[in-house]
Amino acid sequence: MKRENPFFAKYSTPHDTIPFSKIRLSDYEEAIIEGIKRDNEELEEILSNPEKPTFENTIVVEHDEERDWYFGLLDRVTDVFFNMLSAESDARMEKLAQKLSPILTQHENDVMLNPRLFERVKYVHQHHRRLTPEEKMLLDDYYDAFVQSGAMLDDEGKARLRQMTEELSLLSLQFSQNLLKETNAFRLLITDEKDLEGLPESIVEAAHQTAREKKKEGWMFTLHSPSYGPFMQFSARQDLRRKMYMAYNTRCCNVKKKTCNLEICRRIINLRRELAQLLGYSTYADCVMRHRMASSTRNVYRLLDELITAYRPVAERELCELERSAGGGMLAPWDMAYYAHKLQLKKYNIDSEILRPYLKLENVIKGVFGLATTLYGITFKANRKIDVYHKDVKAYEVFDKDGTYLAVLYVDFYPREGKQGGAWMTTFQGQSINSKGENIRPHVSLVMNFTKPTPKKPSLLTLGEVETFLHEFGHALHGIFANTKYESLSGTNVWWDFVELPSQFMENYAVEKRFLQTFAVHYLTGEPMPDELVHRIVRSRNFNVAMACLRQVSFSLLDMAYYTQKDEFTDDIMKFEKMAWARAVLRGQLADTCMTTQFSHIISGGYAAGYYSYKWAEVLDADAFAVFKRSGIFNRKTAQRFRDEVLSKGGTVHPMTLYKNFKGAKPTIEALLKRNGLKTNKIR
Repeated sequence: MKRENPFFAKYSTPHDTIPFSKIRLSDYEEAIIEGIKRDNEELEEILSNPEKPTFENTIVVEHDEERDWYFGLLDRVTDVFFNMLSAESDARMEKLAQKLSPILTQHENDVMLNPRLFERVKYVHQHHRRLTPEEKMLLDDYYDAFVQSGAMLDDEGKARLRQMTEELSLLSLQFSQNLLKETNAFRLLITDEKDLEGLPESIVEAAHQTAREKKKEGWMFTLHSPSYGPFMQFSARQDLRRKMYMAYNTRCCNVKKKTCNLEICRRIINLRRELAQLLGYSTYADCVMRHRMASSTRNVYRLLDELITAYRPVAERELCELERSAGGGMLAPWDMAYYAHKLQLKKYNIDSEILRPYLKLENVIKGVFGLATTLYGITFKANRKIDVYHKDVKAYEVFDKDGTYLAVLYVDFYPREGKQGGAWMTTFQGQSINSKGENIRPHVSLVMNFTKPTPKKPSLLTLGEVETFLHEFGHALHGIFANTKYESLSGTNVWWDFVELPSQFMENYAVEKRFLQTFAVHYLTGEPMPDELVHRIVRSRNFNVAMACLRQVSFSLLDMAYYTQKDEFTDDIMKFEKMAWARAVLRGQLADTCMTTQFSHIISGGYAAGYYSYKWAEVLDADAFAVFKRSGIFNRKTAQRFRDEVLSKGGTVHPMTLYKNFKGAKPTIEALLKRNGLKTNKIR
């Protein structure tokens, strides 16, 4: 009996979750090719409809349940494939992605550049019936997507656009694969115990376990997040810190290696500029800003300038204090984290290792989930019957305050070689309401790279990892609470400089005493974190906060410098980078290091001309949390208003309208300045 591709059949799983264990690598290509075929069938049905184009027969074509499943194949399989490409990949999957990406891009172009389809869409946009606000937003987005995809170009322009988008797709994929390869390739193996000087027991144990996994004797350190950061912070061996730093900060910029990303970056930057200019914009940033709260590059630079004015003097004082504490003189970049840790310990008697015993992952999970229960009344229940894609992944059912099913949440905490670095939230199924009025609930996934358990100890997190968990969990709540009719407007499908508000808002709780008291107990004794230790956490919250702010601003300046180019970009990237962010950098940079070649957010990700969003959203999150501080950080009524006005409505309403509906006024920068301990005079 011939085996059936699992993407073709109804899943028959809890909440129609993905049957990961049944999927083979070969299933992806077969399902994607079939999905494209079905997409074309649906397109032909729309185009052959003899009736006048309407919202119902052109923009939102409703089907019965069977045809919804039939025509939904391509979205279903690509959601899984590209999520796995980031979280559970290997060489075979990377090779398949290189084959399939141009095919998918070509198909998308075939749809968006179809003149007959665009004529129908344009007719509906100009002659539609009275629409609900959500329908109007969907129609406007749909029409704009066609225009920005080149539907109004002549044949020559469309042909050029096809070439550029297909090349961009491949280059972005190659950039990510090169970065993962170089990150995985470096390993620092220590065989002499004396070389571990300064490293805490937890870091040493983790390194020993990594070495064992690689069948090596000794202690192995890598460039992955749970290994690199602590090594730079604690290792007393300056020569080894330098070795780690240089390996990390020179990834993909050696022109002698096949994994060099320098030319890829330059080409991507130029392709995006050409694409924007083909569509009638001066720069790629101008093209992007049409759907941003900032609305213009001028407003972005205004924010960055305000932050530099407010934070740079403070950052300079912070750096001078740090250098004095290290004995005077300019610190090498590989010494910054090491001496910052020593200074923080001296000033506040606190560091990540002091806190680790109180931040056992299982307890942190209870605390984070419990926070959502306290604020919104929702609950989480592990369900082992839900299939997962790796043994480390856990699946939870999420229930609303009235007990009704709300969502599925996958959590994937630990690093592995087939997984990209960093942390992110994604979805395997978005929320929508079907033609029967049934609310299709989302399947949300949190992917992180936290400290792994060892044979001697459970996973004990740093406070920074707790903040990361809260950040991604905020994105998850944005997806979980989605309650819109159309999937393309639900959850995190909002304007890019608004999407970080729910996530950065949640980070505020990491240093709130009442939150820490709900879960922070010693993993051995069960004793709660002492009040005095909590007080030290709160006191140290703004340690080197201005330097951290300028770091983010420097990345934003670099991003904007690339994507406000009007002419062909031919500069030496490594030199250009240093000039672009100079206003926000306190000390000169090493000539042979490069951020751009590993800056996934702005090169291969969705933050091109949008990295400022983190600082933009930080203004929003501080302003929003100030509302909670006034009413009580666990105030259920305030939380319900935040859920109703911000988290549930996705992209159905302009984000500033959503924010004003929640707060009753526009945001100001003063709450951020106050939170960071800077003077609160109005500068915006």
